[in-house]
Amino acid sequence: MGAAATDLPAADTITSINPGTGQPLGQVPDMGPSEVRAAVDRARAAQREWGQLTVDARCKRVTRFAEVLMERSDEVIDLLVAEGGKTRLEALGMEVIVVADLVRYFAKHAPAMLAPERVPLHLLKHRASYLHFVPRGVVGIVAPWNFPFSIPLGETMMALIAGNGVVLKPSEVTPLIARKAHELYVAAGLPPELFQVVTGRGATGAALIDAGIDYCVFTGSVATGRKVAAACGERLIPCTLELGGKAPAVVCADADLDRAAQAITWGGFANSGQVCASVERVYAVDAVHDALVEKIVAHARALRQGDASSGAEVDVGAMAWDRQVETVERLVTSAVAAGAKVEVGGARGPAPGQFFQPTVLTGCRQDMDVMRKEIFGPVIPIMRVADEGEAVRHANDSHLGLLAYVFTRDRERGNRLAEQIEAGTVMVNDVLATYACPETPWGGVKQSGIGRTHSSIGLRDLSETRHVNHDRVALPREVWWYPYKSSTFRALSRGAKLLFGKRFWQR
Repeated sequence: MGAAATDLPAADTITSINPGTGQPLGQVPDMGPSEVRAAVDRARAAQREWGQLTVDARCKRVTRFAEVLMERSDEVIDLLVAEGGKTRLEALGMEVIVVADLVRYFAKHAPAMLAPERVPLHLLKHRASYLHFVPRGVVGIVAPWNFPFSIPLGETMMALIAGNGVVLKPSEVTPLIARKAHELYVAAGLPPELFQVVTGRGATGAALIDAGIDYCVFTGSVATGRKVAAACGERLIPCTLELGGKAPAVVCADADLDRAAQAITWGGFANSGQVCASVERVYAVDAVHDALVEKIVAHARALRQGDASSGAEVDVGAMAWDRQVETVERLVTSAVAAGAKVEVGGARGPAPGQFFQPTVLTGCRQDMDVMRKEIFGPVIPIMRVADEGEAVRHANDSHLGLLAYVFTRDRERGNRLAEQIEAGTVMVNDVLATYACPETPWGGVKQSGIGRTHSSIGLRDLSETRHVNHDRVALPREVWWYPYKSSTFRALSRGAKLLFGKRFWQR
């Protein structure tokens, strides 16, 4: 897994902090390029044997990780609460269960997803084509701090099932949970060198891309994603990028307001709003705006915020990164200065923890930063619109397009609006939940990223697609081979006119 932090000087270590208390939890090494390259080399050496196993054999081995995870789930939950600021229910439901289910799902279905696939040939009937999905080699994963277990471990397990080795670089904000994940991995009896964890800051992530990996999976901000894409492009390394989100919620006049209000409240404040799919802007049609606001505000006022690591039962925990608290505060202050009204919250929570009160803003306009920039915190800005057409126009007026939500009782209307909204996923009458559906693709359009994770699409992206074309009928030669003859040209010309001419296709 890499060097231990013991006896390292302070400049070479990173201290993990409990965001709910400000107290240190432990230290990890800030690894340099040579250590990162050594980790990649170890993973590559182990991958050669792992990649030779059948998909079925790999799936059976990886299933043991889910078993160990559930046997030791309390350890993982405790650390997610302490290091990530999460509530216990969020740590269980959004992190642990998501990974266990993903492992079970792909262990069952990956053999079929990665089985050779025949490609019917419409012209060269004497030949046959098959697609084979083979391991890429070593996959580098650069992970975020908002879901430090479910995001990287889901990607890791899929990469392993696809036959790859993995080197994970966790966020410097939440490195301890990655080391715990590796501990569980080893306890599951999987090849220790196949999965490596390298800890450090941004330079460590850059070193990982430069260390000879064969594929990169990055989850994080748009700004950092651009740098990752540039670095991968320079080295011709294929990559998947899951970047920012600014999910709109369109509330139609016929919406079930009780359900919509509860969904928006949870979708905006779950994990302290630190979800790339969080409800970050609400467009409520005029007919239901006031009633919706009243219900959301009532739900927000009832939320209990605090440090879950103290044992308290809370609904909204701490924010994992102190700089993100500053960003949220700045966006709220800017919105209020521009005319928005704070209905509830609007300020930091009690020190010493990293808290921002669950906040509902009304009177928002499309030109406000709070409606255009990713908040990534517990803030729900609401804007009144004349009708659903205006709502869709504003929803699409964004450089981001990860998720979007529509609330209506009319299924046909919901589907119609979903087709008009520019997003990777549109949910009707629900929020967030599709990340927990491993059979569906996760990813966005515009600047929300490139490629997809999860689903057969994500699994195959972690594989090289090898096309094999072979003969079904052994011919002595092909008609287009040497020597070229005028008779061959005339025959091909007549055949082409017959096959591709207008009369043939009109039959």
